[in-house]
Order: sequence, then C-alpha cells, then structure tokens
Amino acid sequence: QVQLVESGGGLVQTGGSLRLSCAASGSRVMINTMGWYRQPPGKQRELVATATRGGITQYADSVKGRFTISRDNAKNTVYLQMINLKSDDTAVYYCNARQFSVDYWGQGTQVTVSS
Repeated sequence: QVQLVESGGGLVQTGGSLRLSCAASGSRVMINTMGWYRQPPGKQRELVATATRGGITQYADSVKGRFTISRDNAKNTVYLQMINLKSDDTAVYYCNARQFSVDYWGQGTQVTVSS
C-alpha cells in the first residue's frame, strides 16, 4: 500500500509562484508514474502533469510553460513548480502515484490564486 503526503499549497497572488511536494511511502520499489491532478471548484478532477521514473513528462496544455514537474526517484518524491499563477489555477491539487496499474491518491492540498 502506497501512502502519499502532499505539502506546499497555499494562497498566492496572480503572477506568483508555489512549489508542491509529494512524498510516497510504503513502496519497496521505485514508483513507475507520479504526477499531479487538480479539481477546480465545481469541476471534475483533471490532469496537470505526470512524470515516469524514466523521465518522460506530460503536461496539460493550460500549464505548459508555467509548471514544471520533477522527481527524486531515490526518495519516491515528486514536485510541481508553478510560476505565473492565474486565477484559473485555483483548485485542490492531488498527488497521484501509479504502480502495477493501481492508482494511489494523496489527500489534496489547496492552491488559491487571488487577483
């Protein structure tokens, strides 16, 4: 069983930056894919970015050029550096880990961008 603990959310002004972190525990092997999803108010959860253990990354079009996902494979930790934040980025951000076709989720961290 993989447990995910997120940190780094908060309140920031438009154009500001935040860095989210997610540490995974409970896995004896390197997790194949880790990433971030978000759920804006009143909307469905959506992909933000993912990264495989081999370094292949994927981004939602809305965050390309502003968000950067990175991993520390030795620590099974994933980060999301967010710059030039917009009000549309306001959401609960969830860390995701996919291992052996099973999805694990963190508890979520709130990111609020104020204008």
